[in-house]
Amino acid sequence: MRRLLIILASLALSLLGLGVPTVSAAALPLTLVKNGFTNPDLVTNAGDDRLFVVERGGVVKIIHDDNSVSTFLDLTSIVSQNGGEQGLLGLAFHPDYSLNGLFYVYYTLRNGNEQLSEYQRSTDDADVADSKSQRVLLTLSDPYSNHNGGWMAFKGDYLYLSLGDGGSGGDPQNRAQNLNSWWGKILRINPLDPDGNGPLTYSVPASNPFVGRAGKDEIWSYGVRNPWRCSFDDLTGQMWCGEVGQDRFEEIDRVKSGKAVNFGWRKVEGFHYYKWGSHSPGNLCAGSCYKLPIAEYAHGDAGGGYRCSVTGGFVSRRVGAPLYGSYVFGDYCSGEVWTIPANFVAGSGLPDPVSGTGYKISSFGEDNLGRIYLVDLAGGAIYGLDDS
Repeated sequence: MRRLLIILASLALSLLGLGVPTVSAAALPLTLVKNGFTNPDLVTNAGDDRLFVVERGGVVKIIHDDNSVSTFLDLTSIVSQNGGEQGLLGLAFHPDYSLNGLFYVYYTLRNGNEQLSEYQRSTDDADVADSKSQRVLLTLSDPYSNHNGGWMAFKGDYLYLSLGDGGSGGDPQNRAQNLNSWWGKILRINPLDPDGNGPLTYSVPASNPFVGRAGKDEIWSYGVRNPWRCSFDDLTGQMWCGEVGQDRFEEIDRVKSGKAVNFGWRKVEGFHYYKWGSHSPGNLCAGSCYKLPIAEYAHGDAGGGYRCSVTGGFVSRRVGAPLYGSYVFGDYCSGEVWTIPANFVAGSGLPDPVSGTGYKISSFGEDNLGRIYLVDLAGGAIYGLDDS
């Protein structure tokens, strides 16, 4: 219902001819919501007033209305956080969570592999998960400790999951372009519709691009290096992703809903050819068979100062907020935050950052009213943005 109200209000604003407001640093306050967390890498909601905070070590906590904090799920006994990019990396609540209590987590196992599992909330306490309700959907053999992806979100009945290229540097086995590999992909499945013809605990939408063709049926898009946080625009349905670069450029990707694409890694990094090892990138392909980003910024190695790793965010659709109609994203190393219009023209130069927070921005998130939040990994804190 909240999403419908946001969309209707947004359409009303469009009809009135109201443009996207100009956002200045002064219009982007950061309000401390809660600190004291250990390596938080995600904040999200379950369709109500609570905020759920994911700690990389394997714990999901709840910030309640009264600003108290409690533990919702503890997976520390099975989660590894070695190598800096492992841990509890993703959390998504089913659209019917208020009725079925189902949610999904993506994490690194102690043996270094990645796993996608379904859990259910306790029948006795809505603020506690049933730790014994686990249903494993996918277990992925991980060749390296880095580039594990971890963004998850529902659009309709379908669960989307981003997977990095599996790690090392320069995707040495070219997994992102290999349609028989999970790595370097964005997957799309229906977790509540098990395949009755085999061992799968989920079904694959018939509209996925490789159903009935060579390649894994679960693949929705491919050619990504390590998409670190994606989101869907509530108004347009477009998917936005922050794609972490290799040595020189960070990029922002935007695609139409349901349009499966090849994002081009490892042949492109941002708008540029990428040369791996002693190999020349050559031609990308014959014709337009890859999707270039809509924006990029220079990594530190290319003159970008302390910038090193993009963190994708959200398009604000909270009516009356200064950020309405803007996509918000940041850089993990520099702590800078940018905003660009949702209709940003591909290839246009990025504006200056609107805020230099100084925080290690591991994620952005939304509450059930569409307010945007920023997660500081090193400081263990959650900050609110997008105030009216």
